[in-house]
Amino acid sequence: MSKKIHTPSAIAAAALALAGIVSAPEALAASKAERVAEAASNKADALEAQLQAMQNEINSLRAAAAQPTCNNCEKVQELDQWMQQTKSAPIKVETKDNLAFFRGGYNHMNRGRGGTLDPTDVPGVGSNRNGVAVGSISDQDGWYFGAGFDFSINDDLFGLMDNTELAAELLIDYRQLAEKKSNGLSPQETAVLASLGVDLPAANTQSATVNQLTLSASPKIKFMKGSKFRPWVIPVGLELNVISPPSDAITVLNPGLGFGAGADYNLWKDIHIGADARYHLSLDDVDGVDTDGVTAGGYIGFGF
Repeated sequence: MSKKIHTPSAIAAAALALAGIVSAPEALAASKAERVAEAASNKADALEAQLQAMQNEINSLRAAAAQPTCNNCEKVQELDQWMQQTKSAPIKVETKDNLAFFRGGYNHMNRGRGGTLDPTDVPGVGSNRNGVAVGSISDQDGWYFGAGFDFSINDDLFGLMDNTELAAELLIDYRQLAEKKSNGLSPQETAVLASLGVDLPAANTQSATVNQLTLSASPKIKFMKGSKFRPWVIPVGLELNVISPPSDAITVLNPGLGFGAGADYNLWKDIHIGADARYHLSLDDVDGVDTDGVTAGGYIGFGF
C-alpha cells in the first residue's frame, strides 16, 4: 500500500522536473533578449544626449560669433556704419579731367607793326611818319601755333552750377606776321644818311621776321561735364606779349587781357579735338606798337 502511494508522487515530481528542464531554455532566452533590448535603448538614449549636447554647443558658438564681446562692439559698429555709407554713396567714375593741347590757326592784328626799316620812311627819301629811319609794316595777317594745359579745379563752379567745370588754362603762343623785312640800312639809305652828316658803317641789308610771343593764364569755364561735346568760355585772362623786332624805343614787353570761347569734342578715349576764337586786348601800346588782335583756329588735346 505504501509503495502504491509514493509511486504516483514520484511520477508527478519527475514530470514537474522534466517540464522545468524543458521550459528553462525558453525563459533564459526571453530574459537575454530583454537585456539586449534594454542595453540598446540605453545606448540610443546616451547617443541622443550627446547629439543634443553637441547641438547646444554649436548654437552657443554661433551666438557668440554673432554677438562679439563688448571690447569689439564699437569697432564693429564703426565698420558697419562705414559699410552703409559706402553703399549709399554715389559711384564716382574716374575721369581724366586735365588736358594738354596743341593749337594753331589764323592771326590778325588790328594795326600794322612798326620796328623795322622802310626806305620810304627815311628822311629825305620818302614820307617821314615817325621822324626817324624806322618804318611801319603793313602786314596785319599771319598765323600762329602754340600749346597749353587745362588744370581742373572743381566740377560745379564752386557749387553754383552742376556739371560745370572750372579749369585754369596756361598757354603759350607764337604768332608770325611777316618775314624778310628790312632791318638794316640799304646802300641808298646809307648814302642819304651820310649826306646828312650821319656817320654810318658800311651798307647793311639784314632782314627780320616780325613775330610775337604770348604767355597767358586764364580761368576757363567748361560746360556739360560728362558729355563728349563741351563748350567753354574764358571770361578774361592775363596775357604778356613779347614782340620782335622791338618797338622804336627798344621795348619788347606789353601786358594785356584775353577773352575767348570755343568747344572741344571727345573723339576717342582720351583724345579731344576742338576749335576756338580769342580776342587779345593790350592795356597800352608798346611805345607805338599795338598788339591788339584776333586769333582763331583748332586744337588737339590729350586727357591726363
